[in-house]
Amino acid sequence: MERDGYTGHRAFWFRFAMTLAVFLTVLVAHGDEVNVAVAANFAAPMKRIVADFERDTGHKVQLSSGATGKFYAQIRNGAPFDVLLAADEETPAHLAQEGAAITGSRFTYAIGRLVLWSPRSDFVDVDGKVLQRGNFDHIAIANPRLAPYGMAAVEVLRSLGYYDALVPRIVEGENIAQAYQFVASGNAPLGFVALSQVMKDGRIREGSAWIVPETLHRPIRQDAILLGHGINNVAARTLLAYLRDNKARSVMQSFGYAW
Repeated sequence: MERDGYTGHRAFWFRFAMTLAVFLTVLVAHGDEVNVAVAANFAAPMKRIVADFERDTGHKVQLSSGATGKFYAQIRNGAPFDVLLAADEETPAHLAQEGAAITGSRFTYAIGRLVLWSPRSDFVDVDGKVLQRGNFDHIAIANPRLAPYGMAAVEVLRSLGYYDALVPRIVEGENIAQAYQFVASGNAPLGFVALSQVMKDGRIREGSAWIVPETLHRPIRQDAILLGHGINNVAARTLLAYLRDNKARSVMQSFGYAW
């Protein structure tokens, strides 16, 4: 009888372990979903990171990309985002101060780089002297009132003393994605865009470019923050932790970001 009891005890724990394993498998397979507002400059690397994140964790991610300034207004008006990946550090800080984001969850997930780029291989020189020559009708930037990369572009032009002369030629995109499209489509022969938009695996994909020295503008610190809507969302917190992992950071580095 004692032997039978022992055998029954082992059988019970074996069945329990198997049931638990199945439960955990189902739990991972049906993870939570996180709704992420991501700055347009970070959309491409984030898609790569999300693919790894979903595979590694079982959570699902819904991405919306756009201008940080617009996301700020949408979040203040109740947009159901769980996480904001901004193109600056000020917007997440303001949201935390205003009670729309979780104080203490903010951190710099990336430091962006600005580049003057043209799809033409012989147009932009490596020192940016093309700005001085001025042999172009239009130059594209992101809206400096909404997009930190646009603000950085204005700072560069002012630092070099070219801003007043080039103002009539500036065409503004609503965000950095639209500024890039102006240049890629040929509507503007060159423009200031995010390095991540023209870099792949550590190299400029095509065309010609001047990677702007960071001394010509304030650092583009890009902060992430957990929003009030996502306070109880496990996937949101897991994603924020994942962005600080070496696997995600190696993707960022391949697109030209530091941290």
